[in-house]
Amino acid sequence: MQRRDGSCGLLAARRGRRLRSVTKNAEHLLDEVLRLPEQERAEIAAKLIESLEQEVDADVDGAWADEIERRCAALDAGQAVTSDWNDVRRRIEEEIFRR
Repeated sequence: MQRRDGSCGLLAARRGRRLRSVTKNAEHLLDEVLRLPEQERAEIAAKLIESLEQEVDADVDGAWADEIERRCAALDAGQAVTSDWNDVRRRIEEEIFRR
């Protein structure tokens, strides 16, 4: 959901702003989760994203599995072009914050 300023509020915490659309309890929970190790945060993030999916398309899981295999094979063969995550995240944030 976009807000009036065109942002969706997802990166508000990264910029040090309080999340406007969540309760104090949810904000406290977020603070606790952000203190967890990266692997645990990733698992929680995956479950949260999964909880937002309304319809499950059986073909999608198979297609993603095929795509992952294709990408792994390209990486193993040295044919994949990779980017550092910090650079990618910086470019995404610059693009979002410019809007």
